[in-house]
Amino acid sequence: MKTVNVSQITQNIKEMCIEANHYLAPDMDSALKNAADTEKSPLGKQILNQLQDNLQIAGSDMIPICQDTGMAVIFMEIGQDVHFEGGSLEDAINEGVRQGYVEGFLRKSVVKDPLIRENTRDNTPAIIHYEMTTGDNVTITVAPKGFGSENMSRVFMLKPADGIEGVKNAILTAVKDAGPNACPPMVVGVGIGGTFEKCALMAKKALTRPVNQHSDIPYVKEMEEELLDKINRTGIGPGGLGGTTTALAVNINTYPTHIAGLPVAVNICCHVNRHAVRTI
Repeated sequence: MKTVNVSQITQNIKEMCIEANHYLAPDMDSALKNAADTEKSPLGKQILNQLQDNLQIAGSDMIPICQDTGMAVIFMEIGQDVHFEGGSLEDAINEGVRQGYVEGFLRKSVVKDPLIRENTRDNTPAIIHYEMTTGDNVTITVAPKGFGSENMSRVFMLKPADGIEGVKNAILTAVKDAGPNACPPMVVGVGIGGTFEKCALMAKKALTRPVNQHSDIPYVKEMEEELLDKINRTGIGPGGLGGTTTALAVNINTYPTHIAGLPVAVNICCHVNRHAVRTI
């Protein structure tokens, strides 16, 4: 049995909130550089180069890579042989978010009540997802999610008869409807199967998969590649101003589902697609 003091969780999440908001993840950095090299539209290439300049300034001057520093989404993968001590794990996670956003001078975007709209002033509470795994490690993924792209996300409750073509059409519909509002070039996270809430969670988690890694399932990999090509042929382009780079990746997760349903969720993220991962 491995013992972890929750103060370690707080410290790591604090650092990860600051890291994710100031530095692009290596997979995203590589994808954006490649997009700037391969973009066919002169205006699109100019925009992608401007995004590169923005990232360089953000890193050197410690300025957030986007003014919307997001709502903190935390994925906790906890080994079943781990014991936490020193207080509440959930309180420790939220304290890490609070410290990261306050001490890191990151924008506080969370309101206490969805209708009364009073700001919590420290970007808490976070959205926390727990998953039990084997072993004695704790893997933390911090993925701050801006709402320009979040607002463009969709859930489709398709009929089984809609099949794979219906799924593809749903994903393309969500992307086309999002247009420039999701700050392209975007990353498209997709969840297929499960239930209403399960497919949405899978779509969110799909955004944290490195954009240079495809699904291990052959037909899903083919669908990711086909949809990326079709999305990039829509002409939406960088910044929504036209071009050949509308998306950097389509990441799809699947799960078993009921015989009467075919749930599909599309969770779109902007070109920064912030995520930081650490294992304790």
